[in-house]
Amino acid sequence: MPDPRRAVPRTDAVLAEPRIAKAAGTLGRDLVKAVVNDVQQAVRAGEIAPADVVDTVLARLPAGASSLRPVINATGVVVHTNLGRAPLSAAARDAVVAAAGATDVEFDLATGERARRGRGALAALRAAVPDAGAVHVVNNNAAALLLCALALAPGREIVVSRGELVEIGDGFRIPDLLESAGARLREVGTTNRTSARDYAAAIGPDTGFVLKVHPSNYRVTGFTAEAALGELAGLGVPLVADIGSGLLAPHPLLPAEPDAASALRAGATIVTASGDKLLGGPQAGLLLGDADVVERLRRHPAARALRVDKLTLAALEATLRGPQPPVRAALDVSVASLTERAEALVKSLENADAEVVASVAAVGGGGAPGVELPSAAVSLPARYAAALRTGEPAVAGRVVKDRCLLDLRTVRPEEDDRLREAVRRCG
Repeated sequence: MPDPRRAVPRTDAVLAEPRIAKAAGTLGRDLVKAVVNDVQQAVRAGEIAPADVVDTVLARLPAGASSLRPVINATGVVVHTNLGRAPLSAAARDAVVAAAGATDVEFDLATGERARRGRGALAALRAAVPDAGAVHVVNNNAAALLLCALALAPGREIVVSRGELVEIGDGFRIPDLLESAGARLREVGTTNRTSARDYAAAIGPDTGFVLKVHPSNYRVTGFTAEAALGELAGLGVPLVADIGSGLLAPHPLLPAEPDAASALRAGATIVTASGDKLLGGPQAGLLLGDADVVERLRRHPAARALRVDKLTLAALEATLRGPQPPVRAALDVSVASLTERAEALVKSLENADAEVVASVAAVGGGGAPGVELPSAAVSLPARYAAALRTGEPAVAGRVVKDRCLLDLRTVRPEEDDRLREAVRRCG
């Protein structure tokens, strides 16, 4: 009886096949070779005919060298942490591609000398928040708070309300973050009520700064009180305001959401914020405020460990200088426009299971808790949810009362055609 292993095409022969060789040039030889080996094993097990090896390998190869897959966000959560938070604008994506090779991130082409790293992004951020004396960027908002603790309160106290000792996700807690920097927390007030007098009574020679944290992912209601930034600005120590969500200026739909400009005008010494939430840019921690203090933060040894790369700087600058990013567009779009798009989708699907329904979207990403954004969605049977998630393109919706809702507030108009085809393939 002939040995079935003799029928298995040799690895080098499969890799030399022109279509396979071309894929290896794009995806990398090791990745392609691993798929070839898996298919060869399937031949040995009698699952695949030897003549089908090349076609099977090509069918099993991923679209790219990264395991990350693009997803159409139809959840209705504008800033969805599990989907990478803010989707970048076309301008920001182009900027990332342009910066992917050699670039003048830290080089002055005119003089041939070393230049300030990311000066374009910093200038754009400074222009976006004129109330800031200076700005700096680190790799996320937690890093921005950590740098404040390291530079302003090593071995000293940070005065903070008990009601603002928040957990920021995945088990990470603000108190643990600050204490890891060698600072001590001086808790004041109570869970539901803290006054300016509570802060003032705690100020002493060991105070590094007062910290005001916006509880961006929850709300405390009822018998509550908190001190405003303006009440804390004159206590004689630096005031750090963590506004979290990255709103640089007031937004009419989010009147209760703190913004950087207002916080600085109220007297905050330093404002920290996220770049990949309501700003709509890449993951980054923004530090804005007093020029001398920002310089102190920038020159701290830990700042080098927390600095951002050229791709982040490019995307951040393009977000600040370029057209409206997708997050802002999703916030500003009218319900009438969303309903019109939903009706067009349902009509084109010619699917008796599809219908247009009113929906309620959310900001997400720890921003504007409790704010409901009226929206419109395409409603399908719940079985579509799993099929859409695992299809091509992948579509993430949400299941409500045995219906899969595809909320169009978080679907960009240019994605409607791909969404339609994805639904059709699941039918």
